[in-house]
Amino acid sequence: MAELTRAQARRIALAAQGFGRAAPAKVGSRQAGQMVDQLGQFQIDSVNVVVRAHYLPLFARLGGYDPGLLDRLGQKSPRRVFEYWGHAASLIDVRLYPALRQRMAERQAQPWDSLRLILAEHPGLADQVCRQIADEGPLSARQIGHPDNRERRPWWNWSEAKHVLEWLLASGTLLPAGRNSQFERLYELAERVVPAEFYQAPPLLGLDAWTELVRRSAKALGVASAASLADYFRISRASTNAAIQELVASGELIPTAIKGVDGPVYLWHQARMPRRISVDALVSPFDSLVFHRPRLAALFDLDDRIEIYTPVEQRVYGYYVYLFVMDDRIAARVDLKADRAGGVLLANAAWLEPDCPVEQTAARLAAALRRMADWLGLDGVRVAPIGTLAAALRRHF
Repeated sequence: MAELTRAQARRIALAAQGFGRAAPAKVGSRQAGQMVDQLGQFQIDSVNVVVRAHYLPLFARLGGYDPGLLDRLGQKSPRRVFEYWGHAASLIDVRLYPALRQRMAERQAQPWDSLRLILAEHPGLADQVCRQIADEGPLSARQIGHPDNRERRPWWNWSEAKHVLEWLLASGTLLPAGRNSQFERLYELAERVVPAEFYQAPPLLGLDAWTELVRRSAKALGVASAASLADYFRISRASTNAAIQELVASGELIPTAIKGVDGPVYLWHQARMPRRISVDALVSPFDSLVFHRPRLAALFDLDDRIEIYTPVEQRVYGYYVYLFVMDDRIAARVDLKADRAGGVLLANAAWLEPDCPVEQTAARLAAALRRMADWLGLDGVRVAPIGTLAAALRRHF
């Protein structure tokens, strides 16, 4: 069994995630498609503090680009990505559609309790919804004609038809054709969303499906534990372990150890192992680099959580905190907000990570913030005097 140092493992992980390459002069569909192939998915989140989460991975890796490019990959025929449940709600490489058919079949067979009650009370509702979408689609939930029996909940206010729509999405009968200006899903028949080449392909079943998803996880992660491989597409540990055995037997995964990290890890057989890596990237809390927080702690000595879900008085670093990747380290955290009315990118707090150089980190982070402000069409950056890096960072503006 080979043994890697943690620095080597970090560089492998960053390279596998598409970091460390020179930014292209112009980002087009070819470069974006390469990132789709590399990462497999871009997580979607409704929070729009800076820009919606699925637009950020391409910026972090490729630099400034037209966000409409990603929209076109998911809406213009032939689609390169489609929205479904991966790590969470995500834009997923359409080539993974056959591997996700099994997940769809399982969710069709296991409606949640409240949905069972709705289907029992309105046995024709699912068919009614599908007929309306077939005739008029794509449609948002608000455009679907249905009995309006709403139940108030802490986060949602879903109608009965909305429950049915989400079940039809989970089961793969419907898929989002895109989102409208209110960021609502536009539901469409799956056969009108997925290109025929993949829609008509035989579904991968059983171990074949899980092995393909773990294969893509391993490619995207470079080196990872079984827990991290399971987490990437949210696969059960039992299914992941069975898939790992298949991939080890085929030589695609190499059992490996990382010095100072407990337990075995697995190296993707085609993973790049750069001796050094040059990175200056702002990574959002929903980036695939940071999906599995235990992996982040093991490789980068970083205890991280998504603090938007934390009560204000319990937050440590801020509301929407980006990690600043500097070469093979996470050197800082910065709480960002796009003040569109004021025309500035706000750094509401900036924190230096232990053992990272203050002045170098501040200078490189300042340059990265300027690039982000330019990409967002903002006039500049304003840094609040909060955090251990704030004073040094403010000197650059």
